[in-house]
Amino acid sequence: MLYIEVLLLAIGLSMDSLAVSVTGGAVLKNNCTAGNIIKIASVLGIFQAGMTVIGYTLGLGFERYICAFDHWIAFALLLYLGGKMVYDSTKEEEEDGKFDPLCNRTLCGLGIATSIDALAVGISLAILKSPLLLQASTIGVVTFALSAFGVYFGNRFGKRIDLRLDLVGGLILIGIGTKILIEHLFFS
Repeated sequence: MLYIEVLLLAIGLSMDSLAVSVTGGAVLKNNCTAGNIIKIASVLGIFQAGMTVIGYTLGLGFERYICAFDHWIAFALLLYLGGKMVYDSTKEEEEDGKFDPLCNRTLCGLGIATSIDALAVGISLAILKSPLLLQASTIGVVTFALSAFGVYFGNRFGKRIDLRLDLVGGLILIGIGTKILIEHLFFS
């Protein structure tokens, strides 16, 4: 994978975290300090990078069994995850007044929920023999940066604008999956 593809993958994966961060920032109201922004962004970034590593490790264990059709698996996983993100972007979400983005339990739950797709992508990256350190660190750093921005942005403007970040992220993942499939079918 080229670095621009790694960056686009990281952006696509981080859209769930960005959307959660914007919501968290809107809920924080007057409690949006630099420390709270860093806390939320760090947890989300660590979970994204960590789940990528876990998925990569799992993918290495399955590699010898699936190398003949690995590109189809990568395509299917990314298509499913991207499609799910696009579908979820069309549903109306209920407002829950009990959401506390600074609660450690809530943050860990959000970290897991927003990084399940990174687990599947990690499996795909192992199958494609992509360099783990580059991918995982890029995914973690991009998620941290976008989440930090999301908390700040959500705090300033979150109640005024309705963003469809999950739609954008889903389309990016579908595009990357399609590119992987086309490369393996026609150019390798």
